[in-house]
Amino acid sequence: MDSRFIVFNGRDELNRIEFAKIVYFQADGNYTTIVTNNKLKISIGLNLSQMEKNLAAKLGANAGIFMRIGRSIIINTNYLCQINVLKQTIILTDYQNFTFKVGVPRDALKQVKNLVASQK
Repeated sequence: MDSRFIVFNGRDELNRIEFAKIVYFQADGNYTTIVTNNKLKISIGLNLSQMEKNLAAKLGANAGIFMRIGRSIIINTNYLCQINVLKQTIILTDYQNFTFKVGVPRDALKQVKNLVASQK
């Protein structure tokens, strides 16, 4: 199997997604919605904590491109464009085809902003 893809095998369906094209994961109760760079939304029967463990197990070192922000979202840091603590939003974009503006709690954004600012 091609290592660029992550496979989610549920009871009734199988989803095979190129992990670099995943923009973010959004919590939805006991489900997680995966949003891709072509604006496709896929619902998976795992909560966000299970999804986070699943990414680490299936992607190994490649899982490092994903960062959990607060309780409800995991982002692909390759698409991170802006963190606005006052507006409580994060903007994810490829600067060409898509831009997503996602609401995130202020405390979580402060932590992410400090973490990203400290990286070189």
